[in-house]
Amino acid sequence: MNHRRQFSPEFKARVVLEVVSGAKSAAEICREHQLKPDLFSKWKAQFVRDAAHVFQSPEPVDPAQARMADLEQLVGRLTLELEVAKKASALLRSTPRRNAA
Repeated sequence: MNHRRQFSPEFKARVVLEVVSGAKSAAEICREHQLKPDLFSKWKAQFVRDAAHVFQSPEPVDPAQARMADLEQLVGRLTLELEVAKKASALLRSTPRRNAA
């Protein structure tokens, strides 16, 4: 049975960057990872073609989504503050008073 290997995007990028940076040759990479040269060439071409996308500005964020994210952060912060206040209150109530009359 012929099983095709699957490669993660991270692996592909790392392998192509080794060649682009000059650390290794394409032939070395193909031998080292048992890759066919034409497969590596496809990865490199896709990498070069899509490189410009790295520098594009992010897609405009929906204002409702941004507001929801801000509110979720606020809820998380307030929840944390409430937990700290509860613990402090419990500690203050349980501490015996030394100068009590």
